[in-house]
Amino acid sequence: MEGRVSTIMESYYDYIQSKNDEIRENGLWKSEVSLAGPQSSEILVNGESWVNFCANNYLGFSNNEEIVQAATDSLSNYGFGMSSVRFICGTQDQHRFLEKEIAHFLGTEDSILYSSCFDANGGLFEALFSEEDGIISDSLNHASIIDGIRLSKAHRFRYENRNLVDLEIQLTKARASGLRYLVIATDGVFSMDGTVAPLKEICDLAEKFGALVMVDDSHAVGFYGPGGRGTPDRFGVQDRVALRTGTLGKALGGASGGYIAGKKVLIDHLRQRSRPYLFSNSLAPSIVGAGRKALELVQKAEEVRVRLEQSTQKIRKGLEELGYDVPKSDHPIIPVILGDARKATALSNYLVSQKILAVAFSFPVVPRGQARIRLQISASHTEAQLDYLLGAFDRGRGLLKELS
Repeated sequence: MEGRVSTIMESYYDYIQSKNDEIRENGLWKSEVSLAGPQSSEILVNGESWVNFCANNYLGFSNNEEIVQAATDSLSNYGFGMSSVRFICGTQDQHRFLEKEIAHFLGTEDSILYSSCFDANGGLFEALFSEEDGIISDSLNHASIIDGIRLSKAHRFRYENRNLVDLEIQLTKARASGLRYLVIATDGVFSMDGTVAPLKEICDLAEKFGALVMVDDSHAVGFYGPGGRGTPDRFGVQDRVALRTGTLGKALGGASGGYIAGKKVLIDHLRQRSRPYLFSNSLAPSIVGAGRKALELVQKAEEVRVRLEQSTQKIRKGLEELGYDVPKSDHPIIPVILGDARKATALSNYLVSQKILAVAFSFPVVPRGQARIRLQISASHTEAQLDYLLGAFDRGRGLLKELS
């Protein structure tokens, strides 16, 4: 019997190895860059200084001294970990302080913390909606929204990215199905394209069809919209969005932790029924302390947001003047569309040779013919670093001509 089990195990390991080989052969293997220091616009890789244009470190808070000190103080005052879920013995007063502060910042009645926004999205739909309801989801929504919807028993409808005509078609189908509650789920900002959801029009359609709106604002909160309050505030629909999810792992310190914000009655129910909340350890005390400080700094960071906006405009304009295809947007996620996966990979490799971290994406991560290099701008990037990036893209044009 033991030999048979051993044979089965070896067979299974060989099967997984073949899947790994397939990923490598298709050019989709994801390697990890090892950093020998903190996350920043300048990073230490293999003992050398590189310029980083890949991080979600929009405000430059990932190594902010005040945030690091707040995390250190929280370790001293509250300990290392909670060793439990919150309803048993795993919550502290600072957890509730942060939840109230997030809600106040976003203008909602309450919020609830999770280990990540992936967990927040994963625990939202199943707890609040059932087989009597329908969820209409943007085709380019984050994987966590897709997985969260799958975990629920709600009927699923999918509309083309930011396509309001198709959204109305799907809403019509959903309403004709006789479902109880309809929910439109969308990213506020789509991370691969740097494009922004047309929330005003989405909310108009939601009102027409009697639907709720849920927005994942992970790539917006802290720096986008008035006061950095995100896409609903950017379009003046903050009171028309029922549920807002987001993360502490990007602009708000760059570590981990997520949240859902909305009406207190919804948040109360999530505390009773949301599985990632009920069955995962409470967010680490140091993350909570750092998150509170990050949120405090965000509300005093207008100059930082202005600098981020100016740097974003500079890179977008500079790339366009060099002849690169850059989709129109004002967001610091800047995709440079190369089309051909070979070109995207070759240019990314060249940038790496110049000690610039900028990753290429191709099918199936993005649609065929849409291979790209995705840049992400931080307020911590210096003028010299921005100029260095544009100079590298200028030199890279010769390489691309050779591949044409």
